[in-house]
Amino acid sequence: MTLTAVRSARVSQRLLTSEDALDYEQELVDQFVMAVAAAGVTDSHAAQLRSVTVSFIRFLGRPVWTATSADADRFLLYLRKDCGQARTTLASKAAELARFFDFLVARYQAEIHELTGHVVTQPIDDFNRPSKPRGFETRVPPGDDEVERLFSGWRASLPDNRKYLPAARDYVAASLWRRVGLRITETAMLDIRDWYPDLGGFGKLHVRFGKGSRGRGPKPRLVPAINGAASLLDWWITDVRHQYGDDWDNPDAPLFPSERTDLHSGCRARVGDDALRSGLQAAVTTWLPAWAARMTPHVMRHYCASSLYENGMGLKAIQQLLGHDWLSTTTIYVHVKDSYVESSWMTANQRVADRFGLRKE
Repeated sequence: MTLTAVRSARVSQRLLTSEDALDYEQELVDQFVMAVAAAGVTDSHAAQLRSVTVSFIRFLGRPVWTATSADADRFLLYLRKDCGQARTTLASKAAELARFFDFLVARYQAEIHELTGHVVTQPIDDFNRPSKPRGFETRVPPGDDEVERLFSGWRASLPDNRKYLPAARDYVAASLWRRVGLRITETAMLDIRDWYPDLGGFGKLHVRFGKGSRGRGPKPRLVPAINGAASLLDWWITDVRHQYGDDWDNPDAPLFPSERTDLHSGCRARVGDDALRSGLQAAVTTWLPAWAARMTPHVMRHYCASSLYENGMGLKAIQQLLGHDWLSTTTIYVHVKDSYVESSWMTANQRVADRFGLRKE
């Protein structure tokens, strides 16, 4: 990420009083927030960066340019021991604090030294920087047979469900997590106009609210309706969606509506994440009870990546499908069977044998 060049207008001078130091410290924080906002982060993320920085300054109790690694150690220990904050929260706050000090070193090192006599150092280092837990144990997906059992049982139960429409909606939404790896919020935010059945070989979904990196806001992408998703969406649009009301032909109406009506637009209100999550949980409890405590929409996203990879799709294609910025992130989502290495080795050797005419008679 490139920060916008925002320089202080302060003329060279010494900070003569503690009030001068406080004013200058506040100016540095303001310049940092202005720079990251100019780089494109959302207002809420910029506010979070400010909050973490100010919390550290208050904990420190002296000018921020005097902070050392020992001060960061004490701050992170305080957050973990006294405040009881989770490991993921600690990792995020440490990264945000490191970002602020990177800004000071890159932009204001010379000026701070001239005004205060201190040399700014980065207090977050390889020793005190918490690592984010990857949640490996909870996100390893179920096997193909288990997922098929869940969705076949769920599908067969739809005609007899007392609340057919929300049951069908939850089934289709979860099927998109399974087949093309959509996130739950991406799914809920789809409108009818976001389905383009004639685009590409399978049709495409325009995911307008993809997850952006580092608080930069939505990152849109086009998702091909592969892996059976096209026929699923055609069934939903043709046979089910119109039963929710007259807004079925309004392109701005939600693709997955709730049972309530939006008083402002006259369309059906948009389904919420919690409703979709509850629908999945109810189905898992009924059809795959062994996974009742472990199955989430994100686990389904892991299953999608793993299933597509084992069926021959390359990592780069999966990365594009899931909307990841980095290929290294995609590799975390791919979980293969214990026998995958052996079978891949045998397949590779067979290709070599076929290429050079070494196939056994």
